[in-house]
Order: sequence, then structure tokens, then C-alpha cells
Amino acid sequence: MIDLYTAATPNGHKVSIVLEELGLPYTVHALSFDKKEQKSEGFLKINPNGRIPAIVDRANGDFAVFESGAILIYLAELSGKLLPKDPKGRSVVLQWLMFQMGGIGPMQGQANVFFRYFPEKLQGAIDRYQHETRRLYEVLDTRLQAVEFLGGEYSIADIATFPWVRGHEWSGVEVDGLPALQRWMATMEARPAVQRGLLVPERIDDASIIKGAQAMLIR
Repeated sequence: MIDLYTAATPNGHKVSIVLEELGLPYTVHALSFDKKEQKSEGFLKINPNGRIPAIVDRANGDFAVFESGAILIYLAELSGKLLPKDPKGRSVVLQWLMFQMGGIGPMQGQANVFFRYFPEKLQGAIDRYQHETRRLYEVLDTRLQAVEFLGGEYSIADIATFPWVRGHEWSGVEVDGLPALQRWMATMEARPAVQRGLLVPERIDDASIIKGAQAMLIR
């Protein structure tokens, strides 16, 4: 049994989607940013960085894993699915996973902050992060012109990337003129496990989401 500590964010949805895809039993512990539950003493013992998501594998000696990419790798290796075993195939998937972790996540996350939450409208910062996010989308589109999924076959690289790209409108970034990316997005959206994972945890109202996000700026 897996204990999942999460919230309704792109990084949180990565893990709920992979758990649904793998069919692993899990218990959801939804954390409130508004109440700063991610900074509680109990949670910091699971993730010393005080961020979601994190998991505890109860069947493996209460083993805790934090950082969404590390969680995806752990669960894929645990199940033997969604990550190729041959060195080249594994490397390709991990390259695209790291592309999301080091590129799309940080850049689009900053686009969200300056476009939606920051108390001052800093147009230079908004433009910088929106343009860089769009550039990264163009890299994805080029890759997806040649393959159906980022790693060739469906993998944790797709699961890591999709929850971010699906929120492009919230970040103020368009996907017009990126047909391969749009095709991939539609394919991802049609997967039942993806649909189920996006419902975990139950979403709170928009006002609470915004309040929680603003609180994160002054953590």
C-alpha cells in the first residue's frame, strides 16, 4: 500500500496518474497549502523540503520518497512498467523526464507566478517565462512529430509532462501551431487512468487555490 501526500497541482497529478496507470493501491492524504500542512513537523519527516508530492511505501518498510520525478522512477521500477529496461530506451525516457523536471516545470511554474499570482505586474518577467515555456513546447512538438510518445512508447516521461502542458492557458501560453503537441495532448487526455489521476485529490474551489498559491510566494 502506498500513502500519497499530494494536492491538486501538476506535480501532484503526476503521481496520482502513475499510480492509476500501474493499478497500485494507494491512500490519499490531501495537504492544504492555505494551512501550510506541507510545513508541518510530521510531513517534514517524509519530505524535508516541505513540498508535495511525496509517498510512503508501507510494504517496503515505510520507505519515503519525495521529488515527483524520483517518485515516478521508483514506482516504475517497483512495478517493472512505464520505464524501459534496456539502457538506451531507459536513457531516452529519463532524458525527457529530466527535460520536464529541469525545464518545463520551473519555467512554466514561474510563468504561473508572474502571470497569475505575483502582487506586482512585472511584464518583463511575464514575457520571459511565457516565451521560454513556449520555446520548450516547440521542442516537445518537434520530438512528437517523429514519435507517438516522448520516449517512443508511453512512459513516465509523458506522465510527468502532461499535467503541466494541459495547464498552458492558466500560464498564458498558447499551443497554436503545434499540431504534434496537440495530438499528444488529446491522446493523453483520452486515457482513463489519466482522467482518474487528474481527479486526485478532490479539487478545492478556485479562491482557495489562488489563496494557497499566493501563500507559497511568502513561505
